Amino acid sequence: MALPNSEFKNTKNLMNRETVSQRIKRRLQLNEIFKYIFLAGLVFALVVLSTLIYDIVSKGAGWVNLDFLRNFPSRRPEDAGLYPALIGSFWLMLLIVPMVFIIGVGAAIYLEEYAPKNRMTSFIEVNISNLAGVPSIVFGLLGLTIFVRVMELGNSIMAGALTLGLMSLPIVIVASQEALRAVKMELRHASLALGASKWQTTFNVVLPSALPGIITGIILAVSRAIGETAPLIMVGAATFISTTPSNIFSDFTALPIQIYNWTSRPQAEFQNLAAAGIIVLMTMLIAMNSVAIYIRNKYTNRH
Repeated sequence: MALPNSEFKNTKNLMNRETVSQRIKRRLQLNEIFKYIFLAGLVFALVVLSTLIYDIVSKGAGWVNLDFLRNFPSRRPEDAGLYPALIGSFWLMLLIVPMVFIIGVGAAIYLEEYAPKNRMTSFIEVNISNLAGVPSIVFGLLGLTIFVRVMELGNSIMAGALTLGLMSLPIVIVASQEALRAVKMELRHASLALGASKWQTTFNVVLPSALPGIITGIILAVSRAIGETAPLIMVGAATFISTTPSNIFSDFTALPIQIYNWTSRPQAEFQNLAAAGIIVLMTMLIAMNSVAIYIRNKYTNRH
């Protein structure tokens, strides 16, 4: 069957060396343009980040010392510290980590190893992925409604930990599923062929192999949660407190809340204190992310 004239002309143009060369040249030029646009965007982001870090370090570095870490908040900047906020953040981490590990990893194991592959499972997985991108203030409103008011936990550490844990769960579930998928099917088949049950294979073979990736995801999720301010404001974390928590139902504050409180003060000294608090918070987050990177690299090198 003969080709129409238009299609024949297009085919002829495609086979023409000069036309092909011009098109390749044009695409290469566009590639160079977009490469420099993306590079400019990266440089701009790095410049802004470097400026912010320099401003914070120049203002707050002189205020970071042992007294700053072990003093309680005060109306006098020279006597103020963030000890209650530091202890509150550690309490939150101690409660969030087991919560997201048990619930998040359990949900990931069920979805990846046991759940039937049908539309309902796909619908659940899509919604979990969407929840990972929901703004933190939405989780704060949910925590205020359910944990503070309905469950009557009040403005306690438990209410804050449950809210932040709920916010971290989608990230942990998605990361854990990816870690479980990375385990080779041959390991599962070999275990089943030797007579192990499905649960024995999952618990003794699949989970240990996926554990480094799971731990990395948990650390990254918790480090994000510890730096959040909006959910803690919604559940009523104290902006000024002169005691440390004694149990999971005590009133509390956290590093982001204390920093927010200092930035709202008009005195320049409190702005410097806020910068010092940001340095402490960044140090904690960098340390947690460094542990996650170390675990990931160790796992990669082993395999």
